[in-house]
Amino acid sequence: MFGIFGKIRKNDELEHLIDRIENNVANNYKDAAQEYFHEYEEKLSSLKQDGKLNEKQAEHYDSMRQDLKEKLKGFTHKDQKPYWS
Repeated sequence: MFGIFGKIRKNDELEHLIDRIENNVANNYKDAAQEYFHEYEEKLSSLKQDGKLNEKQAEHYDSMRQDLKEKLKGFTHKDQKPYWS
């Protein structure tokens, strides 16, 4: 739903997960960032299936999911090149 001033009302659960992902990325915690991203995807899917997000919220959080997915592409320890090579 829209708030009083036409802004999208945020979902606290999803916002919390986004914060966790971004904090872990900033601290280079690759496994944790990936884990929270998967949790975000599951929670988003669940909220959409249960009808707990309106259309605008779903679009907003789907867009965030795409942005995060792109940001986290290759952000794993296995893709990291050792500094000595």
